[in-house]
Amino acid sequence: MKNSIYIFILALCIYSCGTTKDRKLDTTSTTATSDTLRIANDDLEYEIIIIEPGFNNWLVTQQPRGYYNQQFLEIRNRQYVIEYNQRVVQPQRFDPNLYIQQINYDQYTDYGYEVNYLLFNYFKYFEQRYKQKFFVSRG
Repeated sequence: MKNSIYIFILALCIYSCGTTKDRKLDTTSTTATSDTLRIANDDLEYEIIIIEPGFNNWLVTQQPRGYYNQQFLEIRNRQYVIEYNQRVVQPQRFDPNLYIQQINYDQYTDYGYEVNYLLFNYFKYFEQRYKQKFFVSRG
């Protein structure tokens, strides 16, 4: 598959109850079932699946869509993905149960605002929930 992005983050438990909600944003479809979030764009052949208890409830407490511009989100996501992927290939240093699979994020692909917004917020959630720090604060 060309230009594909797969995130398959597994949680200890997946809630199976709940309703399904579909939203269409441009050519991106988003489906949220309980604590499973799927974002897909068939034209670009990518898919993001976030399976994480509590993520949807946490997301509504964060800055709303539109607060950050897409360029900011893309830059931060590139930084997060690089650091995350480095941790995946170092299971002796980083918990392989947290860093399961590399993320294929192509900086030259326009994934759109929704994908970048959700990916950015997932990284922030991941840092908080699992007490991980991707970047050292300066100052």
